[in-house]
Amino acid sequence: MARRNAVRRHELLRLRGRSVAWTPPLLLLVSIAVVDVNTPPTFRIVSWIVLVPGIAAALCGVTGTAVFAVLALCTYAVVDSGWGEGAHASLSDFVLVALGGILATLTCAVRIRGEVRMLHMTRIAETTRRTVLRPLPPGWGGLEHAAVYLAADSAARVGGDFYDIQPCPYGTRVLLGDVQGKGLGAVEAAAALLGTFREAGYHEPRLETVAARLETRMVRHRGHLVALGRDDDSERFATALLLGFPAGDPGIVEIADFGHEPPLVVGPRTVRMLPPGDGLPLGLGDLAEGGPPAVRRVPLAPGETLLLVTDGVTEARNGEHVFYPLVEEVRRAVAADPRAADPRRLVALVRDGTLRHCGGRLADDTTVFAVRRPDGARS
Repeated sequence: MARRNAVRRHELLRLRGRSVAWTPPLLLLVSIAVVDVNTPPTFRIVSWIVLVPGIAAALCGVTGTAVFAVLALCTYAVVDSGWGEGAHASLSDFVLVALGGILATLTCAVRIRGEVRMLHMTRIAETTRRTVLRPLPPGWGGLEHAAVYLAADSAARVGGDFYDIQPCPYGTRVLLGDVQGKGLGAVEAAAALLGTFREAGYHEPRLETVAARLETRMVRHRGHLVALGRDDDSERFATALLLGFPAGDPGIVEIADFGHEPPLVVGPRTVRMLPPGDGLPLGLGDLAEGGPPAVRRVPLAPGETLLLVTDGVTEARNGEHVFYPLVEEVRRAVAADPRAADPRRLVALVRDGTLRHCGGRLADDTTVFAVRRPDGARS
């Protein structure tokens, strides 16, 4: 089944859902035969027919390639006979065409095996992505939300950016962060922090305690890597924003900033950047005298959306090395259409603007996350 799916997925030519990958090798086969028959004996191209199974190996499945290998050999024999005028090729020529067909069929089998393995790795990457960045149901935790994640490594499809929403008896908690560095080590750190957030964010009544648990988890994770001898990964840290939407205070959001870009508050009429926090990134808390960052309580007006981004947005540059003007872009969009403050519209606006600004060449993993309380939750 996996092999059949690999053939279907990677056939390069399809028309109305049906494969037409057999068309190029068949056209080449017929063209070589027709040209050779209708040209003088001094211009013989029938030997080019060895290319037919080679083209089929690149486009078709193993069975199709084997069929074209046989057709090429038979066509070579018929055309070379000169339609009754006698054969012109030696036995070695037929052996060459036959050997070319066999090699093309084997090459196709190797290609299909590689594609099956690639599909398997893609499924693993997709499963990893869903584990680290689990799908969030609409209205999860009583919040309107939207998110987009773009990995700088498009093949891996997952990196060091992470986010999640965790409902709890005390309201709803939100976490967004960016692990320093790239590769599987960054994914491991992100998964460790998300696991702690999903547990502590549910059970702990105070956001300060959740923040302390995240710092402890990052330190423990680094200690584990040191014990494993992975010193290169043990120096990682993570910037993060931890938000709390208290159940009994719908006009307030609590924010703990671990050295991350502060949220942008986007309303139907106003756009304001919150002041940066004084916390250090997760994993560097031992350098701070006061421990985890203080939790700030920020008032939110009805209809205001919190826009959270990672440095893939704020550090995106164009060809002239100019940074993406996030605040200015959002302000222009809201001034033109107040509905741009809707989480889905806002995320799409920032995503498209970032990709347009950098020409689609992302230098870092990019996450855009927007969240707000529905208006009904304030009544």
